Amino acid sequence: MEAFTVPVAVPPLAVATPRLILRQWQESDAEPFAAMVADPQVMEFFPSTMTREKSDEMRTRCRDMLTERGWGIWAVELRETGEFIGFVGLHTPGYDLPFTPCVEIAWRLKKDAWGKGYCTEAARAVLDAGFNQLGLKEIVAYTALPNVRSEAVMKKLGMVCSPKENFMHPMLEEGHWLREHCLYRLPRP
Repeated sequence: MEAFTVPVAVPPLAVATPRLILRQWQESDAEPFAAMVADPQVMEFFPSTMTREKSDEMRTRCRDMLTERGWGIWAVELRETGEFIGFVGLHTPGYDLPFTPCVEIAWRLKKDAWGKGYCTEAARAVLDAGFNQLGLKEIVAYTALPNVRSEAVMKKLGMVCSPKENFMHPMLEEGHWLREHCLYRLPRP
């Protein structure tokens, strides 16, 4: 296996689309982010909603990673209004999976931002940055099998799933309804 080195972007990557700005996390994101990850519909395919304390910890980790690496999980805001609508970005999983080391693309948007194409739009910009600015050879995505909405985004992005690569998520206990995950891959074009 080829050695995996986490790239560093100096200066930090700037990612934007005609409708969205992907940016560093701000203190003003604390309330809307906490509300988003406390929403049972948004967190349907995660083991639980998040407390304010856990939300703040995650927001701080995302902010710090962007500062350290120049890329990571960006806060997403609407260009027209400046409204925080969620996050999209690149991440290196901090636990062993059958396909690590890797860089994954991840997203989560608040409910009233669903169905408007924001997730796919932001994810395309993030994939472009990952391949063309960071030089990544492959980006992966994975989700629990029941999460067909996220799978639909992965397919729109041109990612490909191999059912032979389904795996049991090591952070979920045996028998948990979300434990089996599918893996999507996208090599650099």
